[in-house]
Amino acid sequence: MTAAHKEQIQIHRVAGKIGAEIRGVKLSGGLDKDSISVVKKALLDHKVVFFRGQEHLDDAGQEAFAALLGDLVPHPTAPSKHGNILELDSDRGGRANSWHTDVTFDLAYPKYSVLRAVEIPAYGGDTVWANTHTAYLSLPQVLRDLADKLWALHTNDYDYAHARPDASEERLKYHKEVFASTVYQTEHPVVHVHPESGERNLILGHFVKSILGLSAADSKQVFQLLQSHVTSLENTVRWHWAKDDVAIWDNRATQHYAVDDYGTQKRVVRRVTVNGVVPVAIDGTHSRSKDIDVRKPKATYEEAVAISKKAA
Repeated sequence: MTAAHKEQIQIHRVAGKIGAEIRGVKLSGGLDKDSISVVKKALLDHKVVFFRGQEHLDDAGQEAFAALLGDLVPHPTAPSKHGNILELDSDRGGRANSWHTDVTFDLAYPKYSVLRAVEIPAYGGDTVWANTHTAYLSLPQVLRDLADKLWALHTNDYDYAHARPDASEERLKYHKEVFASTVYQTEHPVVHVHPESGERNLILGHFVKSILGLSAADSKQVFQLLQSHVTSLENTVRWHWAKDDVAIWDNRATQHYAVDDYGTQKRVVRRVTVNGVVPVAIDGTHSRSKDIDVRKPKATYEEAVAISKKAA
């Protein structure tokens, strides 16, 4: 990387504990190795990074760029629009307004997610990210000692109707027949060691079904207590999208929430994920996959659209 190139790339922090905007980078499959190294370093430092004005990037370009970060992996149950592109369309129920880390019900869930804004409402529709490392650090020592020992069961077969009481019949059907067409159950440590930074991070979010070894009531209270440290406002960054923005986050060190405050306006974003590794607890124990129940074959994109076309 030349000195002039280094000067062109600028990193501006967006919030106190998480988030930075990177300027002077045009994302593409031909991006040079030095620039990719800058992006990866910024992801380790800031957990989520943002790029404005990437209007040149189409679906193929998004995939080609993401492939420079690692091996691409499709969503295990939701069908891709094409290739590895997962489309989240508000007109078909694509409103992820619940705190989560992507796909933690799978054993080696993605390490990076690359999200591109295709159609953005005139107002609303922001996304919020939280830093799961600083959340861990914010725990009183007594709670840290407890969290270090806990394990949780994650699954995609959760009570969607309870979580989304206003969900349409079509959306409930989509969750059952598409999202949970194959049921995954995975046990993760509540605290894992980041494979690159060595930092301790909490693995929580809405895919947690229970904390192992606790009653349902105690599990719920312990989960809520730890989760509240993740989503504390001081631990978050909120991004106001513009069309053609791109956000990349370290899925091993964050949770996120898409704010559903834009009514009937249309919002379309497209996501590509990069394959991760099996999480490791602080004692060196690896996460473990439990039962996998294939209830029906993975739906095609057309079948999923037909099920969810009225799911907004």
